[in-house]
Amino acid sequence: MTLSFAFSRRFLLTGAVALTAVGTALPIFAQDVQKGGTLVMASLQKPRHLNAAVQSGLATAVPAAQIFATLLRYGADFEPQPYLAESWEFSDDNTVLTLKLHSGATFHDGQPITATDVIWSLDVAKQNHPFSSMLEPVEAFGAPDPQTVVIRMKQPHPAILLVLSSALTPVLPKHVFDDGQDIKSNPKNNLPIGSGPFKVTAFEPGQHIILERYDGFFLEGKPYLDRIIIRQYQDANSGVLALESGEAQIFPLLDSTRLIRRLEKSGTMTVTDQGYAGIGPVNWLAFNTKNSALSDLRVRQAMAYAIDRNFVTKALHSGLSKPAIEPVVQDSIFFAPDVESYDFDLDKAKALLAEAGYGEGGNTLQLRIDYIPDIEEQQRAVAEYIKAALAKAGVEVTVRASPDFPTWAQRISSYDFDMTMDQVFNWGDPVIGVNRTYLCSNIREGIIWSNTQQYCNETVDRLLNQAGVEPDLAKRKDLYAQAFRQITADIPIHFINQVPYHTVYSQAVQNPPVSIWGAMGPMDEVWLKQ
Repeated sequence: MTLSFAFSRRFLLTGAVALTAVGTALPIFAQDVQKGGTLVMASLQKPRHLNAAVQSGLATAVPAAQIFATLLRYGADFEPQPYLAESWEFSDDNTVLTLKLHSGATFHDGQPITATDVIWSLDVAKQNHPFSSMLEPVEAFGAPDPQTVVIRMKQPHPAILLVLSSALTPVLPKHVFDDGQDIKSNPKNNLPIGSGPFKVTAFEPGQHIILERYDGFFLEGKPYLDRIIIRQYQDANSGVLALESGEAQIFPLLDSTRLIRRLEKSGTMTVTDQGYAGIGPVNWLAFNTKNSALSDLRVRQAMAYAIDRNFVTKALHSGLSKPAIEPVVQDSIFFAPDVESYDFDLDKAKALLAEAGYGEGGNTLQLRIDYIPDIEEQQRAVAEYIKAALAKAGVEVTVRASPDFPTWAQRISSYDFDMTMDQVFNWGDPVIGVNRTYLCSNIREGIIWSNTQQYCNETVDRLLNQAGVEPDLAKRKDLYAQAFRQITADIPIHFINQVPYHTVYSQAVQNPPVSIWGAMGPMDEVWLKQ
């Protein structure tokens, strides 16, 4: 069943779901699960806080998926599965979604999880999450009784079940967070009381996050682990050394192709690219379209023609990454090959710059390029390559480093940049992960991973909005293809490569996180073989 038809299923009942791990691993029910133990995860992510209802990104999503439950979950495919919601049903016109909650579910303080908590949490996400489009079609939330949640939409919303999964819409305790403070800066976001399989007992930014098993978790017998420690490392080399020494047992979201190749040869680790289908990660070069020079379409086109994607994917990334040419990855069902790809053409780049008044016979164009810190191969190295590539076209580029992620995020979200490297995810459906970058209404100063390019095209808005409510898959594909053709023609962003995320884990790790959300999904079924 495709994403667009996910809402056509009239009713789902809780059932036994057999999830499988990588390769030939046996289903959970066929294994002798060993409970207990501590899983140490190597991470390069440094979250500011742990509340995914008001913050997007990997850093928050991975721990938040363990701390908070969501209404639904997904396995290794795009089939929705029961989680906090035991069952769900759509109205005949697909505009009303009714969900029945799991009975007996409690927060980490022992208080019951009710429909009131759920609708309050969904409203928090609707009002505060950077992905404004993911809940925009919702008109109202209702709770006819403590175990029933009703979501009323002004039109069909094909992505709604995905929206209710992973770390996108965590269920928060209203009695804890509804205290009159700004939810985005509430200090309770640092050590939140949650609803998921693990409770957070320590959060030392830049060092570690300690998650302890919640004995009152509503899924009987889970989680299997006693503890998850997310240990934060300064760079990928340190994380890999921790794996090789046995200090850590798993390293998700590893994108260093040099280290991936090294670990493939170890013989003691499993290396897989499974677990990223829902993420759809793209590495790109974003332009500040309000910059005096970059507001000229010819200049943005010239930048694109001067960059050789094949050099990036083959030389810089050892052939492990794929070129990216549009807002979605090649594996997406919405991928449209007939867009302007801006294949490398240095002569065309020089000609466009000259036409715009730069280069030989004109002014020297000077620009800055930023990049997300602590992502060496995919961000810093590509930024350095772009500097060299644009120099051949006659553009002087200064690479500006940020000391940490918050600094980079503040610069980009306040429009203090010319160009920046970035990594942005599709999040399974364009309504969730694509619209936010291009809709005029999502130009929101101070919020990273919104429309920080300040790009606005009413035609694109119309196409994206139509595709977001179209129930017919073929028609959705056509609408997105039209939108992607217009976006690539306007080029507020030049797409570079798909990020080659891999997960590496030791032989002790069983049922590794390889759902469509990977480590951004709940790890209540992961266990350690003693």
